[in-house]
Amino acid sequence: MKWMRLLSGEAYKGTRNYLNTQRVYEILRTILFFAISLALFIAGWFGTGSRLNLLTIVAILGILPASKAMVSAIMFCRYKSLSIDKAEEIAKHENGLTVLYDMVFTGNEKNFPVGHLTIKGNTVCGYTEKTDFDEQKCYQHLDKLLKADSHKSVNLKVFTDLKKYIDRMDQMAELACDESSTKGIADTLKSVSL
Repeated sequence: MKWMRLLSGEAYKGTRNYLNTQRVYEILRTILFFAISLALFIAGWFGTGSRLNLLTIVAILGILPASKAMVSAIMFCRYKSLSIDKAEEIAKHENGLTVLYDMVFTGNEKNFPVGHLTIKGNTVCGYTEKTDFDEQKCYQHLDKLLKADSHKSVNLKVFTDLKKYIDRMDQMAELACDESSTKGIADTLKSVSL
């Protein structure tokens, strides 16, 4: 267990099985934050014999980060990582491409879970196991975010058919492009995902 991951999972975003493993850390963080607030409240109550003390105020204020952690844990419980067999099949075709696993992009109206993303130059392709995926709304959402971070004219396509996605990955591996834009787009996508 990586204890620093209780504080932040940013370094692990985009890695294989991220959603399933981060879920555990989010739940542990939530329990820890509520336990600290409860311990402070109990210590203040037994120390002074009254609930009206400074530790009660600190315990109440401690509920704010605990509640935020709970919301995060609930979000991670809603989504699952890309299934193992599909992840292994995709991994055979990565061929040095920039890839991201288990990305969930949260929008105002809808959330967009994408199990795998491949990025090369200004081309971004994704695969989702969700059959009712709204690609157009996802494109609009991500296009707005990418443009805000100075990434213009990004081509985005999300597949629900694994074979078509793998074929597209193989085509992307043969493309010649600017790798600096690839890294920038990947960093932006990681920063805006769950």
